Amino acid sequence: MTQPTERTLYPSLRGKRVFITGGATGIGACMVEAFLYQGAIVGFVDIAEEDGSALCTRLAAAYGNAVCFRACDVTDVAALRVTIGEMCEQLGTFNVLINNVANDKRCDPRSLEDASWHSSMAVNLDAAFFTTRAIAPGMAESGGGSIINFSSINALYGPAEMPSYVTAKAGLLGLTRALASDFARDNIRVNALVPGWVATDKQLEKWLTPEAEAKWMENVRLQRRLKPVDVANMALFLASEDASMITGQQFVVDGGRL
Repeated sequence: MTQPTERTLYPSLRGKRVFITGGATGIGACMVEAFLYQGAIVGFVDIAEEDGSALCTRLAAAYGNAVCFRACDVTDVAALRVTIGEMCEQLGTFNVLINNVANDKRCDPRSLEDASWHSSMAVNLDAAFFTTRAIAPGMAESGGGSIINFSSINALYGPAEMPSYVTAKAGLLGLTRALASDFARDNIRVNALVPGWVATDKQLEKWLTPEAEAKWMENVRLQRRLKPVDVANMALFLASEDASMITGQQFVVDGGRL
């Protein structure tokens, strides 16, 4: 994942411990490296064991034991709790949580099976709640922190053939506001990041065709591709103390959708 040769440094992130779900590829992988560049300590999980291990090996060559990966299916709540506990023992209590994991599988609501609907909710919405509930107590004990939930521009526009994904991502916006109220007394900030159509390898392979991209460009102000690093930069800011009075908010990074 290409990182900028120069980027803003946030002194408050140095030494912070960051937990990222879905960190093996795409935006997640970009964020793993971006936080490491800030001098943070990063633990990440993903169901893609091969990709996660390869990323961890590559980054460990540059950042040493500041990065840790565990293969984990976040929809298995019991396994998720165990994994988080093991990582806390190894790295320490987490100060930043990035609920990034998602699956934007397309489907027609008329033929969507019940199990597929529940599976989508489990990965796109439920995982954020259960990961937060596992990490927030330690975060509170350490004096507070920052939680960033990844929603999607699709939650605001509701495109066709994505009923469960759109519903889950809209739910994350509500969850963000609710948890911001619940955790304020613990000095835990909770915000939502709302990316537009990010040109990840997966999107380019499956859906972001030249024709689809041309149509997308008709509806955005900034006429260039939205890259994972553009989204990671906003996550860095929200995680830092520069955003210490920002909570319960949603931040759209989409190139200026019309």
